[in-house]
Amino acid sequence: MSNQYFQFKKFKVQQDKSSMKVCTDSCLFGAWIAAALEQKNISAETILDIGTGTGLLSMMLGQKSDACIDAVEIDINAFEQAKDNVGASPWHERIKLFHSNIKNFDPGLKYDLVISNPPFYENDLTAQDEGRNISKHSIALSLEELIIISKNLLSKDGTLAVLLPWHRTKLFEDVASKYSFFIKGKMQVKQTTSHNYFRTMLILTKTKSETIETELTIKNSENNYSDEFKSLLKDYYLYL
Repeated sequence: MSNQYFQFKKFKVQQDKSSMKVCTDSCLFGAWIAAALEQKNISAETILDIGTGTGLLSMMLGQKSDACIDAVEIDINAFEQAKDNVGASPWHERIKLFHSNIKNFDPGLKYDLVISNPPFYENDLTAQDEGRNISKHSIALSLEELIIISKNLLSKDGTLAVLLPWHRTKLFEDVASKYSFFIKGKMQVKQTTSHNYFRTMLILTKTKSETIETELTIKNSENNYSDEFKSLLKDYYLYL
């Protein structure tokens, strides 16, 4: 059974009501984007979190930036959980939760940054749990729809950041290019040195620039967190 909550240094994520639990790759993605905000590689006063789940990414970015964050979640149980998590966090005044299908979401503003950990397994077999299906599959939102919606909701100089399964990277890049997005940052992630890549994290903009490509291994040959991983997560994980 999964833990009912995940304790970070400055906030707690309750997850008993959400079908999608806190996982290492989501934490890494949040920390990577937060570091880009801290280092001014991304500039954002307004952020949209599409499919916030437990509210994890919104709170990670809330910890590292002064941005106002809107977080949208279609599943009612996950939305209620995220609302409780955000409400108990130090950044609750800057993070607003919306129970909505992103296809119908009309905030009346453009965002400097859109982040998403989108549905993973388009065209793969679905699970029995409907909530998990919506979270993990492209039933409610395809990758192309995500790109179109993000483009419409981003400011002229806005940035899109996504976490993807590695095997879907080329597909996403091709569709993004079709809608005039350019890759600014790309990090490919391995579990260990003996594994192949399993996740890709992308930063995309509407203006062409040099693509910075990097890679990260979560655990080293001694099965301990790598120095690169610890550097990104040290302000979040309790025991780093």
